[in-house]
Amino acid sequence: MISVGAGISLAMTDVAETITIGALRQAQGDKVVVNRMGFGGMRLCGPGIWGWPEDRENALRVLRRAVELGVNFIDTADSYGPEVNEEQIAQALYPYPDGLVIATKGGLTRGGPGKWERDGRPERLKKCCEASLRRLKLDRIDIYQLHAPDEKYPLEDMIGALVELRDEGKIRFIGVSNFALEQVQRAREMTEIVSVQNPYNYAERRDNDDVLDYCEREGLAFLPYFPLGAGDISDNADLEAVCLLYTSQPPGPCESERSDGILGSNLLFLSS
Repeated sequence: MISVGAGISLAMTDVAETITIGALRQAQGDKVVVNRMGFGGMRLCGPGIWGWPEDRENALRVLRRAVELGVNFIDTADSYGPEVNEEQIAQALYPYPDGLVIATKGGLTRGGPGKWERDGRPERLKKCCEASLRRLKLDRIDIYQLHAPDEKYPLEDMIGALVELRDEGKIRFIGVSNFALEQVQRAREMTEIVSVQNPYNYAERRDNDDVLDYCEREGLAFLPYFPLGAGDISDNADLEAVCLLYTSQPPGPCESERSDGILGSNLLFLSS
């Protein structure tokens, strides 16, 4: 067993169970295999996902500890901070250990703490990707995701921009986020999509059961964000019973939003 945050333990097999991303291209030998438990870095930023947290070094320690515990998939976005979370990852982990997969996203803008707006201009998506490459100190991003569809622009143009980036060698795989099932299907008609990242947890599925079922059938990786609701489901009676059964702890500690350990609000459980 390994310790994970405040009073929580996980078996190494829970961390190390693997999934394959890019399964449709296995015949060409182009795929990544990652441990099923990943780490979402968004909440290492300051309040409102804005700027650095008060304890900068502690945020970097969390990232290093996640990798020490067996995490080899880290999810981020240029809008987290903004830019801060990508900088944290590079500061904490570069030069990166072999096998570490970093997935980032573009397509949102920030007007201040807690404020998010969609901006899917194709030319901007390309610039965002190039800036992420510089911040992360990468030559190529393994998985680059459209953070959210922007109804002001044709989906074909937004996905087309990512295809161009892939053809230029700047990204390896294309993923999408905050997509409805019909949008995922449309995107797949344009190019290969390897992953879908949508909100999903015990209490709030936001009509994503159909997306998850589709990903399982089609061999796409599903990246659930807010898997523990950022702590908001800690008062759920059913969840509390499960936590007490398996950990002898109530659910509160696993879902704390503090950055003093590898915490539930930051974990991603990948399904394929």
